[in-house]
Amino acid sequence: MKKLMISTAIALSMLAQPVFADDLVSLSQQESKQQRQHNQVRESGFKQTEKELLALKAELVRQRSTLQAENEKLAATFSENEDRLARLEEDLRLETGSLGEVFGVVRQNAKELDSELHDSVTGAGKQSFRQDLEQIVAATHLPSMSQLTALWQAMQEQIDASGEFEQTEIVQLNGDGKRETVSAVRLGSFALVGEAGYLKWNGSKEIATLYPKQPENGPVSTELTSLTQGATQNVVVDPSRGIMLEQLALTPSAWDRLQAGGAVGKVIIALLLIGLAISLVRGLSLMSARQKISRQLKSPQTPTDNPLGRVLSVYSKDKSQTVEALELRLLEAVVDEQSKLEKGLSMLKLLAALAPMLGLLGTVTGMIETFQVITQFGNGDPKVMAGGISMALVTTVLGLIAAMPLLLAHNILSSQAESIRNILEKQGIALVAQQAEKAMDSEKAPLGNAA
Repeated sequence: MKKLMISTAIALSMLAQPVFADDLVSLSQQESKQQRQHNQVRESGFKQTEKELLALKAELVRQRSTLQAENEKLAATFSENEDRLARLEEDLRLETGSLGEVFGVVRQNAKELDSELHDSVTGAGKQSFRQDLEQIVAATHLPSMSQLTALWQAMQEQIDASGEFEQTEIVQLNGDGKRETVSAVRLGSFALVGEAGYLKWNGSKEIATLYPKQPENGPVSTELTSLTQGATQNVVVDPSRGIMLEQLALTPSAWDRLQAGGAVGKVIIALLLIGLAISLVRGLSLMSARQKISRQLKSPQTPTDNPLGRVLSVYSKDKSQTVEALELRLLEAVVDEQSKLEKGLSMLKLLAALAPMLGLLGTVTGMIETFQVITQFGNGDPKVMAGGISMALVTTVLGLIAAMPLLLAHNILSSQAESIRNILEKQGIALVAQQAEKAMDSEKAPLGNAA
């Protein structure tokens, strides 16, 4: 069955083959014709594009030629201008000669003088040529004769003003922030003195303000009226023209330094005051005891209320005691008096040892605060670190200042107490020796009677 089906298919294919060959030929001819038409259309498009590109090329070549011609023309003009500029510069150099150097010197001096006058107290009525100086500084050409004249006149004016004592009217900014016209005395080119002391002059705003801190024995305007009339008077003057007065305002007082110590510094001061109070009380007590003992030594037979008197009263109460019992009683009395004499000295010694330790604590605390500030703000500005460093140093100083007088007081008071104790022991030993002598005499007496 399979062989039959295969043979049938082969026969049918052989019958259809001539028909398919004719169709393929016609189809290929038709496809070739269409391809030729398509190629003709593309070829015509290419030719049109070629014409357009050739036209564009011709236009660009023409523009290039035009630009090259203009470039050559401009280059020639530039060369001519350079030659002309070089000749003109040479002519200018020959004509000006050394005037360029003169202009540089004039401008430099005008700039220095203008900078000095900016904050100079001579601005209060003795700067008539300030505008001319500003024009010379800002000028880009040689100064005129009038400007040169104004320069030396400005210098002469400042020289004259530096030796004058003049009373003038100025605008002052008071403590309420209000402007008021006041009378002041100008001390040459060094300072302005108002009714409350030295004034700081602001040349740009032409206004004066009072320095926050005045020097000791500083002058006031009412005391300097005689200078304006030609009289002679000694005056405290800041030769730095205000710099030292500004630094004086930044100098901390003793109270400011104490405040910089913080809580630790206040504790140290409290310990110092407590220690000094103990020292004063114990010092007065020991001094009084020493005086009473001195008087008691002059009359040992009549004991009074004092350390030595109380020791002597032990002996006076019962003179019939044995030597050993008397010695123990006197030792007990001396020990009691010694404890009274040394009362408070241990606390004084403790405070003297505690003060520098607190100073060290403040130092560590201040350095920790400084490192925290450095962590937050960096170390670019030393002012932000000043608080912690100030606390570190001030507490150390306060600790040492507190420890030294307390140690000295403890040593002095201990020496006084030791001296009194030595007197009591010496007197006690004398009493024991006296009692022993009496006992020996009483023993010898019966022996003599028996003989």
